[in-house]
Amino acid sequence: MTHSALVVGASGIVGNNLARHLVGKGWNVHGLARRPSAIDGVTAVAADLLDPGSLRTALAEVRPSHVFLTTWMRQNTEAENIKVNGAMVRNLLDALSPGKSVQHVALVTGLKHYLGPFEAYGKGTLPATPFREEQPRLEVENFYYAQEDEVFGAAKRDGFGWSVHRPHTIIGYAVGNAMNMGVTLAVYATICKATGRPFVFPGSAMQWNGLTDMTDARLLAKHLAWASTTEAARNQAFNVVNGDVFRWSWMWPRIAEWFGIEAAPFPDKVTPLETQLADAAPVWADIAKKHGLAESDLGVVSSAWHTDADLGRPIEVVTDMGKSRKLGFLDYQPTDDSFFELFARLRSEKIIP
Repeated sequence: MTHSALVVGASGIVGNNLARHLVGKGWNVHGLARRPSAIDGVTAVAADLLDPGSLRTALAEVRPSHVFLTTWMRQNTEAENIKVNGAMVRNLLDALSPGKSVQHVALVTGLKHYLGPFEAYGKGTLPATPFREEQPRLEVENFYYAQEDEVFGAAKRDGFGWSVHRPHTIIGYAVGNAMNMGVTLAVYATICKATGRPFVFPGSAMQWNGLTDMTDARLLAKHLAWASTTEAARNQAFNVVNGDVFRWSWMWPRIAEWFGIEAAPFPDKVTPLETQLADAAPVWADIAKKHGLAESDLGVVSSAWHTDADLGRPIEVVTDMGKSRKLGFLDYQPTDDSFFELFARLRSEKIIP
């Protein structure tokens, strides 16, 4: 039987990679976004998740067996994040409910489930690492919890199964994404190479010296497809990481070497990318013009604020994948290869020179 997928947020770093993976596996795929980008084999659906009327109209003839929620909208406060992102999930599932076609809904959240929202990120009393799925919610408001509750409520109403997927920082190809460390670091390294600026690690000593892990968007896509079609994974929450661990003190020089530059020594104070790149917009515009790059706006190709948040954390963050392994998901992806393969694609797509 051919599965029919609705990928919500198909233009983003997770949705784009997921849609391509599902098409490659023979799925019938619709990709929903406010401004859908063209993806081979994917039927574009343009709709606003905050406009129930537009959703009902856009999805009137769409009958997905599987729904993948891979998007969110950043707001100024966590209270607004909860209001807006909860409504997005609720509006979508309400619009699909009359069709009675949905068998499974997969929701992508992340490690802020354990670390807390941006307003209280990595602060207060946190669960022990490695993070495990059975650890309870934090006693703090979090839009991830609101999204989960909307999925759980709709599942009870409509009888579909669900899965929640919690990746660590995601490495993958997408441009204009709000949370994209891989592309941000590629742009930063390119600027350092062009200007002679030092390639300085922008984060904390804990992140430089401590263990961490990351999530390749392609591995996440495989995990989403696996959980949504595996009975044992039904109604379960999962961590999703590559399967290796590393220290940034090891990874940073490897990234520098790929770009043909030297990594600066670890600094004596935190030097955020937002500060380092504050004056770099015209520099990037010049680089883009000189090399004929696809995007000359530094704000489109980098998300310094998010990279700073992840690399500035004051605690060691590692993630347990035992639950997925026990149920049969055994895929593994070396994180340095994730970076290098992304950089090579960015070069081939003329995002970086």
